[in-house]
Amino acid sequence: MNTNIENMIDTGRAAFNFEVVKMPLSGSDNMYTPWYGLFRDDTCEYIGSGSVTERYHPHTSDDVVALVEAASNIFEDAVELKCHFRDGHYVSVAPTNDYRKSVYGTEDNVFPRVMISAGLDGRAFQATMGYHRDLCDNLAMLTTVSGTSVSIRHTRSLRSKMNDLIATFGKLNDGWTNLTNVIDEMESREVVLSDFMTAIYGEPEEDSQRSETIHRNRTEAIVRRVMRERWQSGRPAIQDFKVSAWEAYNAIQGYSQHEASRRGGASGFDRVLLASRDQHVQKAERLALAV
Repeated sequence: MNTNIENMIDTGRAAFNFEVVKMPLSGSDNMYTPWYGLFRDDTCEYIGSGSVTERYHPHTSDDVVALVEAASNIFEDAVELKCHFRDGHYVSVAPTNDYRKSVYGTEDNVFPRVMISAGLDGRAFQATMGYHRDLCDNLAMLTTVSGTSVSIRHTRSLRSKMNDLIATFGKLNDGWTNLTNVIDEMESREVVLSDFMTAIYGEPEEDSQRSETIHRNRTEAIVRRVMRERWQSGRPAIQDFKVSAWEAYNAIQGYSQHEASRRGGASGFDRVLLASRDQHVQKAERLALAV
């Protein structure tokens, strides 16, 4: 095993140095129930918002590390890892900065990211080929692009199935080609930014000061984002409010990831996850691909 993969495994184990355990839930006066809750064994923190049955078995931290080890083969030897836990294990696997710049360039470009989602919800694990765009610091997944996502069945002891895992992650190699082709298509299409935003968010409610304020602040934030990225990339100023569908989509996604108000003060990786589930971002993707 090469040194880089060993380092990734060590990073994964250090980030997820705890297990999620299943414990019975009791009613009043210690009354029996058929339900169980999931808890971290280091902090006793309750995981999720519901309960599970006796048949449910949470995956282990070693299962997640096995996924990381298998995914590391996608970008050869130069790989970096970011780990996050929020009611499940989430991992970003990407080429290192030096490696990706040597392969993909240093201008306004997009760089591959494999996002691994191992939720504690009984669903299959998901690995998705997404992208990171340095210009706007967006980390996103285009969910409608074929070949960019694979499902991995949650079974016991994933490490014993390493060859199958490596083959599964290998299917994402073509996904990056598909993704960049779609991005090129979006870049070649032109939209009127104001019309694009109206199609996504609609008009503010009549006679509602709050709705008008939210609409105005959001519009100004998105327009500033587009103008700033144009200036940073050396592109000309916007003419007639027309931009590429790619710029319009990234403006919506970037607003959702970085600026939209979130309950509980979500930050960092949590905002990436929330943006990926945002109905406005998903609608923007469909619209950008349809124009």
